Amino acid sequence: MSAAPTCSANCSIAKSSPTPTAAGARCRRRPRSAVSANAPPRAGVTAGYPTGARVLAPVIVWFRQDLRLSDNPALHAAAAAGRPVIPLYILDRESAGAWAPGGASRWWLHHSLEALSRSLASQGLRLVLRRGAAGPVLERLIVETGARGVYWNRLYEPWATRRDDTIRAAMQAAGVAVESFNAALLFEPWEIATKGGAPYRVFTPFWRACLAAEPPASPLPVPAFAGPAAAATAGSEELDSWGLLPTTPDWAGGLRAAWQPGEAVAQRLLRDFLEAGLAGYEAERDRPDLVSTSRLSPHLHFGEIGPRQVWHAIYRLSAVGDGEADAGPRKFLAELGWREFSYHLLHHFPGLPEAPLQPRFAEFPWKENPEALRAWQQGKTGYPFVDAGMRQLWQTGWMHNRLRMVAASFLAKHLRIRWQDGAAWFWDTLVDADLANNSAGWQWVA
Repeated sequence: MSAAPTCSANCSIAKSSPTPTAAGARCRRRPRSAVSANAPPRAGVTAGYPTGARVLAPVIVWFRQDLRLSDNPALHAAAAAGRPVIPLYILDRESAGAWAPGGASRWWLHHSLEALSRSLASQGLRLVLRRGAAGPVLERLIVETGARGVYWNRLYEPWATRRDDTIRAAMQAAGVAVESFNAALLFEPWEIATKGGAPYRVFTPFWRACLAAEPPASPLPVPAFAGPAAAATAGSEELDSWGLLPTTPDWAGGLRAAWQPGEAVAQRLLRDFLEAGLAGYEAERDRPDLVSTSRLSPHLHFGEIGPRQVWHAIYRLSAVGDGEADAGPRKFLAELGWREFSYHLLHHFPGLPEAPLQPRFAEFPWKENPEALRAWQQGKTGYPFVDAGMRQLWQTGWMHNRLRMVAASFLAKHLRIRWQDGAAWFWDTLVDADLANNSAGWQWVA
């Protein structure tokens, strides 16, 4: 076998600030299509196998926010290629910068990776864990294993698209095939546009256009890994060494009591909600005193379940028409629509996490009041409804959506404290902290 390809110095990712700026144009991503792996499989001696073993060069599946086996297009395509598959997760805090996972998200990520590792092991695969800037990490793994292709599912955060575009170009220049897919959204952010080709700024016409578009494809099953596809191994770091879990103090007791990350749990929650919660969702969704929501948001964020799976599960139960009986399914799908709309906004307005979507608010006279901000964070404002929500957030890493809106409105409109300060607190304390949803939600309230 010839020497494994290297990715050149272009794999190194510059430590530029990941925070989108008001200027925004540098962060604007262009539509990306999958690049097919056209090179024929090559036989040879591959790192990680017994000396003299003749195997096909492997491919890497780079897991990101798609921590599941079912309806995972990148994993499915890699399995179909008939080569050994190396599942990889990279903890890339360097590229993420300010948008690296917050404390509650780190707790979830640890347990979600444990669940993913068990699922992969059941298929004969071993999850490889690496830390560092993703470009150099991938370059080293390709050299170690002789991998001929990299498969991933797309991310849409501005910092991630910049990084991925750089990695894609370096891989292609080095002769390493790259394929990317959509596993996180019902519709790509660039697919839905006004008749004039402009992005939407208002939800209702956006969602109407989505419903008129071609329906999302059916979910993919868990792929089969036959023969050599289940054999590839590579050196891995230990998950416990990453320090994702709190130790001193251990503040995660409430999270452990409230949540169990993983694909199997996400599927169970969906089934339970469809059986017991969907029919009454339209009438009860705004009642924080009831268990009236699906609680799927962190599972969706980490990709333990995909929106296509939710969409098609609902349509299997209901025609989702205009009748009264379809009010619950119709409303729940619209909540998926808000998630889509948030990603649509983030794609077209990459400054969304920091700069007002309405420029006229750029000079709004916010107040600097650290004591009031601290009281809000700790649930000690003296307003019982606000305080109940903020204490629920700290205890469980989650808040009912109605409480989120009330607490956010209280901070921005009553205390006149910058919405970005509230968004930063949510980013650190929510298990479902999501850059698109969090930014769009705070912008909507403020």
